[in-house]
Amino acid sequence: MKITKAVIPAAGLGTRVLPASKALPKEMLPIVDKPAIQYIVEEAAAAGITDILVITNRGKGVIEDHFDHSLELEAMLERRGDEKTLKILNDVANLANVYYVRQKETKGLGDAVLKAKDFVGDSPFAVLYGDDVIIGEKPAVGELCEAYEKYGKSVVGIKEVPDELIVKYSSLSVKTLDSKTYAVSDMIEKPSIEKKLSNYAILGRCVLDSEIFGILEHTPLGAGGELQLTDAMRELAVKKGMIGVDFSGTRYDMGNKFGILKANIEVGLKHPETAEQLKNYLKELADTL
Repeated sequence: MKITKAVIPAAGLGTRVLPASKALPKEMLPIVDKPAIQYIVEEAAAAGITDILVITNRGKGVIEDHFDHSLELEAMLERRGDEKTLKILNDVANLANVYYVRQKETKGLGDAVLKAKDFVGDSPFAVLYGDDVIIGEKPAVGELCEAYEKYGKSVVGIKEVPDELIVKYSSLSVKTLDSKTYAVSDMIEKPSIEKKLSNYAILGRCVLDSEIFGILEHTPLGAGGELQLTDAMRELAVKKGMIGVDFSGTRYDMGNKFGILKANIEVGLKHPETAEQLKNYLKELADTL
């Protein structure tokens, strides 16, 4: 079945990047000249997703404004004859049908996804974590959608990570299907090193059957006293099996200060307006380190 709906949980408080996220949602922190969440919406649209629900909370109305038309700004650009910038803004406003719902209390990723139940209905859907920007030639979530269409099972985007990160993420029990695809039979959220299943972790993307909502509704609170999506996905994995896709592209953790810096440097080195200047600057800077 073709995946046309996606959910972007963007209700987190952004405590790891305070004070920058006090007044500006971390999802709106820029990577060169675009906010992080625009990269995520563009990825979904490039994968053929047409309808996106963004889970927000109080103080994040600026996200809605970004994907809306700005009539005064567009009128000014038109008067100036700046057709190039006007097209860029129009393209942003027309990437997909973007809807919003609030998570009034921050009670975990599972609770945020549960808010999408009415939006999703009985369809399979993608989840693109609001912290994770993935940039590559192919849309990462599109690779997961292809795996769902091939295997007919829920899919998670995975990467192999070192021990110091596996205890902060999730750990999966996997069996190789091909060079990029794995069968997933079990998972654990934020394990100790002794309890890890492997060094493969879920990073930022998944495609889920709608039955996940029924599972979430009876899943007890997990790590941190929150409703963990991983706990509900584990039930799916154990009962029916899941697929793991080691997606292509580079992932940037936009809830992490170094991740933000890394994203801006690496994207800036490829951006036509900044690449040459930034390369020269970094060379000069390297000589002083």
